[in-house]
Amino acid sequence: MKFMKIGRKPDTFYTEEATRTVISDIPSDLTVRVNNVCFLLHKLQVPLVPKCGLLQRLCSDSDDSDILTIDLHDVPGGEDAFELCAKFCYGITINLSAHNFVPAFCAAKFLRMTESIEKGNFVLKLEAFFNSCILEGWKDPIVTLQTTIKLPEWSENLGIIRKCIDSIVEKILTPTAKVSWSYTYTRPGYNKKQHQSVPKDWWTEDISDLDIDLFRCIITAVRSTYIPPPQLIGEALHVYACRWLPDTTKSRPPHSSGSQTEESKEKSRRILESIVSMIPADRSSVSIGFLLKLLSIANYLGASPVTKTELMRKAGLQFEEATLNDILFPSQLPTDQHYYDIDLVAAVLESYLVLWRRQSPAPAENGHLLRSIRKTGKLIDSYLQLVARDVNMPISKLVSLAEALPDVAREDHDGLYKAINIYLKEHPDVSKAEKKRLCRMLDCQKLSPEVRAHAVKNERLPLRTVVQVLFFEQESGSRATTHKPELTTREREAPPEAEAEAKQECNNKLQHEGIKSRVPETSERDMQKRLEGMMVRGESEKGKERRREAYSGSKVMDPKQLAGDLANAAFVNLLLKNATNSLDLDRLQICQSSNNKALSQQLSSANNDFNLAMVGLMNGAVDVTDDIQSRGDRLIKRCEICIVSTIEDLF
Repeated sequence: MKFMKIGRKPDTFYTEEATRTVISDIPSDLTVRVNNVCFLLHKLQVPLVPKCGLLQRLCSDSDDSDILTIDLHDVPGGEDAFELCAKFCYGITINLSAHNFVPAFCAAKFLRMTESIEKGNFVLKLEAFFNSCILEGWKDPIVTLQTTIKLPEWSENLGIIRKCIDSIVEKILTPTAKVSWSYTYTRPGYNKKQHQSVPKDWWTEDISDLDIDLFRCIITAVRSTYIPPPQLIGEALHVYACRWLPDTTKSRPPHSSGSQTEESKEKSRRILESIVSMIPADRSSVSIGFLLKLLSIANYLGASPVTKTELMRKAGLQFEEATLNDILFPSQLPTDQHYYDIDLVAAVLESYLVLWRRQSPAPAENGHLLRSIRKTGKLIDSYLQLVARDVNMPISKLVSLAEALPDVAREDHDGLYKAINIYLKEHPDVSKAEKKRLCRMLDCQKLSPEVRAHAVKNERLPLRTVVQVLFFEQESGSRATTHKPELTTREREAPPEAEAEAKQECNNKLQHEGIKSRVPETSERDMQKRLEGMMVRGESEKGKERRREAYSGSKVMDPKQLAGDLANAAFVNLLLKNATNSLDLDRLQICQSSNNKALSQQLSSANNDFNLAMVGLMNGAVDVTDDIQSRGDRLIKRCEICIVSTIEDLF
């Protein structure tokens, strides 16, 4: 910072309340009132009036012996600026710098302290200091430019603003190899001693101290002088935003009236809108993280819809570049009980998908677009896994965000399954209907073998989902062996570990509930009475034929085929292990809804025989090698109606 000292006399001004007086043996004969301060001065004994053209004109009509009072309430810079001019006239030492140059220069111009009044006057000395010291430095013109905020019209008319901006822009455009002045650069991890070369964005922190209008003037001047790299302009905007805008990434900003006044919010909104308007059109000029941060701030400040729409459009263009940390923002609405701003992510995702669909009528055939949507799908699934831990996160918002992605976005559903499992774990009180709604998003065919193995043991999942996983697990196993004419005994047997575990669990249940049936006798008799009172005549043969045709035309496999698969030991192990308590009352309820009395009677008997057969199969009472086919045939006939009804409900 440059300084200039003018005058040699000691400071003889002293202040008493609202009066400033010069210590002198000569009594004061001139009173100058500036705002609420009175200056007791001298007209002719010191070169005050001779150096000020304005005071000469105001004192011309008075006698030398008269005590004159002059009001100068409109002097630029107020009483402090006038005191500097008065001290110059008295020859008292004053120190000039970039901090007080603007008010002193404007006041000297106002008082007409020019060369036409007296040689070597104050204006000439101030101009010399401005041109040779302030404009030659780097930080001096920035400080001087900042002080022009209080006197914008005077500074503009006197050319101070234009000259300071020209000086700053000239230095910004200087090649980094020729930068020799001191600058501020406090990026995390940057050490000047370890870096010999000057960074390209060395100037961004210093100009971030300026008011937004002056900052805009400099950025506009830089872009109009030459075409700078868009990333350089983007970095300057990022530094300025971090300097002046509230941080909404760490925690939810307080919404109390004392946290931020409406006046300061309005100032922040003006800064935000100016920054958004200055973002270069090049999509690589700013990062997606910065755009999302601005969007979060816009929500907090209540920015205009135009500003929010523009930010969402720009963020949508770059959303595939986002990381998980980029989209983690606290909700800015005081009415939201959940922590994370999932609505912001959903809005930007929708903007991205609109642009993604426009780029190609068949995006799956475009390699770049496919990679883009797959990368975005993984990001959203990771985000869902994190926000699912929020105990206040509504299930509707989670489902809405998960379903927003097209099918092609997920190569597998492992990530989605993890998010669902985390949500069910953190929300144990979720209703059965909400569980079904959450699990309906899963495509069991897109689960990896490891995840399917976890799913069939997951007690949090609804039975419908577990059976679907078991079905596709069995179906995939069947497809893997279709090239062989027959299944060997080794292939049809369950793994020893699974078989042993299933035996133990089944024995425990049988000891608890009795081998005869897993449906308690009282519950079965009660259900049977209810069924007999509600059932009507069974279906006609023609109706049964239509139902068989409908099943054969559906996507679900043939009931007889599925019943045969049920006889497979591995499938039965898994089914008994995961649904031993649900094969009784659930099926009877399904039977009740089928409105068929005959079905209920057959099902009650088939249910008992089915369980006894499976227990025997698990305990080794049946020779799996020799008797599996005959036992399976009998089970098919007894369980066919039960299986069809179960499939009708589950699929």
